[in-house]
Amino acid sequence: MTDKHILREKVKERLDESVKYLNKALLGEESDMLEPVLERISSGRGLPHWYPKLKQDQILPNLDGKSVGSVIEMLYLAVLETRILNDSGISAMKINPAKGVDFPDLDLGIKSPSTNYATSEPFFSAYERLLGSQHDCIILLTNYQKVKKDSSLKLRIIKSMYLHNTQLADKQLCRIAKEKRDLLLEIGESEAKKVFRFLAYVNQQDWRAKHLLGLIKTMSLRQNISEHIQKIKLDYEKTNKKRISEGKELIAEYELSCFMALEDIMPNYIGIINAVDNWMIETFEDSGRYPNDNEWQRLKNSPLNGEIGMSLALQWRYNFRAIFA
Repeated sequence: MTDKHILREKVKERLDESVKYLNKALLGEESDMLEPVLERISSGRGLPHWYPKLKQDQILPNLDGKSVGSVIEMLYLAVLETRILNDSGISAMKINPAKGVDFPDLDLGIKSPSTNYATSEPFFSAYERLLGSQHDCIILLTNYQKVKKDSSLKLRIIKSMYLHNTQLADKQLCRIAKEKRDLLLEIGESEAKKVFRFLAYVNQQDWRAKHLLGLIKTMSLRQNISEHIQKIKLDYEKTNKKRISEGKELIAEYELSCFMALEDIMPNYIGIINAVDNWMIETFEDSGRYPNDNEWQRLKNSPLNGEIGMSLALQWRYNFRAIFA
């Protein structure tokens, strides 16, 4: 057990207490003891520009969402150092998200979504969607969406959660991966890698990908997919009828033909795995890579216990609604 692990456990155990102190700090209360820490970690070599107004008027200047995140990081680090870990032999902690983790002295991240529950995060590997982060993370839900248009920003933390690193992964996709992992490994590692690659990269806004995901959910060694294919055909017709009424581009017949062809492939699971692989090749060409050796070993042994929503654009889009709803 490492020293950082011990410190993180203490932070986890006292999370409610630390949030209480953080909310006091956001009211400008009991702030004198935080000032030396804030002065040390401020990039401006002095107290942060927003601090005098907070101390004097108990409100923050009207800040954008990114700046609010920085305020919370700084105040929370000061609370941890002076209130929670003050008897743990650690001091002069740093904030350094450039190194991939907000609080490197603890190997601990911090996210502060508001009640839209979303944050944007740097993209490193698509397999984070199944494996999670390298670090544990504290999620502090703020009231920013409610108060952001006010001339005086009365920011509060309304809920909090501690997530272990593997929990910072997509809840739905992890459940599918975990449920089908033994079956896929029984079929063969090369075939299993194709499905895990699809789960890491899948875009559920894509009509074909959405239905391929549905086939994976029901996949077994002896499945009969005829009934499922008929439901997909009906959805194809229904969706295109709606698109006609809305003046939108229709789903191409080719997309449906990819499913109709599966009925002639035996066993059915081979057809599904090949269809998943074809979607990956057509959609991502060479950019949708298979898991490397380290990722593959982790995929075989991971708890696959993701708790959030994750979608990929240029960055990850984390959605924390599931843990707070």
